[in-house]
Amino acid sequence: QVQLVESGGGLVQAGGSLRLSCAASGRTFSSYAMGWFRQAPGKERELVAALNWSGRSTYYADSVKGRFTISRDNAKNTVYLQMNSLKPEDTAVYYCAAGLGPMRDPRLYDIWGQGTQVTVSS
Repeated sequence: QVQLVESGGGLVQAGGSLRLSCAASGRTFSSYAMGWFRQAPGKERELVAALNWSGRSTYYADSVKGRFTISRDNAKNTVYLQMNSLKPEDTAVYYCAAGLGPMRDPRLYDIWGQGTQVTVSS
């Protein structure tokens, strides 16, 4: 079983950057598709970026395309979300998640981290 711990959230001004990290434990990490979700107050949780087990295929929500980059280092059991040109509407709790199956399907993710707050001030 894989366990996930996020880090790297914080407060940043609009236009700034943050990099989130998700450290995974468990020998089967490299088998999992990985995703970053976010949930803003009063809104549903949304999948913003995902990549498959090898890292060769990625998915981005339209709202973050061109600004966010997801990557993974299977040797370090870590997945990253580089967030550039941040906007106030990016403010949310960001969750790392893992699952087996099609990376674009939010329903496949069944292992979750505890979340990390990202706040973008205007």
